[in-house]
Amino acid sequence: MSQLSCFKAYDVRGRLPDELNNDIAYRIGRAYGEYLKPKTVVVGYDIRLTSLELSRSLIDGLTDAGTDVTDIGECGTEEVYFATSHLEADGGICVTASHNPKDYNGMKFVREDSKPISGDTGLKDIQRLAEENSFSDSKIKGNLKAVDTRPAYIEHLLTYVKQDNLKPLKIVCNAGNGGAGAVIDSIESSLPFSWEKVHHNPDGNFPHGVPNPLLEENRTSSIEAIKASNADLGIAWDGDFDRCFFFDETGEFIEGYYIVGLLAEAFLNKEAGGKVVHDPRLTWNTMAIAEEFNGQAVQSKTGHAFIKERMRLEDAIYGGEMSAHHYFRDFSYCDSGMIPWLLVAELVCTTGKPLSQLVKERMAKYPCSGEINSRLNNPKTVIDGITGIYSEDATSVDYTDGISINFEQWRFNLRSSNTEPVVRLNVESKGDQGSMESKTQELLDKIAELDK
Repeated sequence: MSQLSCFKAYDVRGRLPDELNNDIAYRIGRAYGEYLKPKTVVVGYDIRLTSLELSRSLIDGLTDAGTDVTDIGECGTEEVYFATSHLEADGGICVTASHNPKDYNGMKFVREDSKPISGDTGLKDIQRLAEENSFSDSKIKGNLKAVDTRPAYIEHLLTYVKQDNLKPLKIVCNAGNGGAGAVIDSIESSLPFSWEKVHHNPDGNFPHGVPNPLLEENRTSSIEAIKASNADLGIAWDGDFDRCFFFDETGEFIEGYYIVGLLAEAFLNKEAGGKVVHDPRLTWNTMAIAEEFNGQAVQSKTGHAFIKERMRLEDAIYGGEMSAHHYFRDFSYCDSGMIPWLLVAELVCTTGKPLSQLVKERMAKYPCSGEINSRLNNPKTVIDGITGIYSEDATSVDYTDGISINFEQWRFNLRSSNTEPVVRLNVESKGDQGSMESKTQELLDKIAELDK
């Protein structure tokens, strides 16, 4: 039995053809069908050059397992989430590798009601069955039909804003040659905005680099377009557009942490007393906004499966991670890269304030370092060492995800990556940029020292 290295903690991702290929895709389809025994599964695929071919092999596996398949075609991951719930299917699979290098591909899985499938909720079982490659014969072959769910998806997106609130804005949008451009083309006639489209057309060759706006070098084209066109704001997405990134009217990149606060405010304005779920990396701004708007901030472990599970448990209206994943109760508790920019654009329209002003006050109140990655030889030794040094004088210590250590005027979170040998550091302070910067440097120096 050969082990499949493409199975990760939350999804499937691997280099083609050695880690993922048509044979493995077929086996994954058979395994998904055998394990979940779904009647109907939605399948979609992103704009990568290998995605259509892999989705066909996946569909063959599913139908050979006796599962009916609804093929929604080329799409973003969130369109599979939407279609699974909208069509009341028993599951959904998107063939995508998001922002991985172009010779990679992968899959993201949900079950009924678009509930995530990850390591401890079935993914390991699917992996085991795919590795064993010994499937029981299905007495029937599943049917395949193609359905265009994009019109219904666009209609749903438009329910998050009030048309009367919207005013003409000029928006720069950068799809990074991923899938987001097609959705903008479908929605633009319903909105009073004008668009400056950058790297707009889907192209799996990624001529301008893999779509990942977290990389600074990938932001230049958006910043230049904002300045040249005098735009009101800028938006950029990763390849399967489940993450959304913002630039203000000056071209300044906005940390995802402050967008979480902005969206929390938008939702708590609409639903007094609502709950907002956040991750432990940066917390003070989100907690302060929840308190200010009579809501409740709820902390969850980092990662989409944990956030979604906690949101369902709490019936939370919104959940946000500083990594630019935003989750919505009315979107089956799933993440979307389209809903956030609609809400932010509406806020710019209703407040009459530019985006820079909407986040400026919060950035000054809770300055943060942004996530800093250190590649280490001994991540556990380093985290244990940092815990020992700082926990004694702390006001609180939290182990929800890595280590979060709070003091009166500053705090930090240090956690190991699930996918690579790095630790990720986030530092924030109460209104003191200088202190935040010096504490960040102090921690980085100690991390380097402890790793020797």
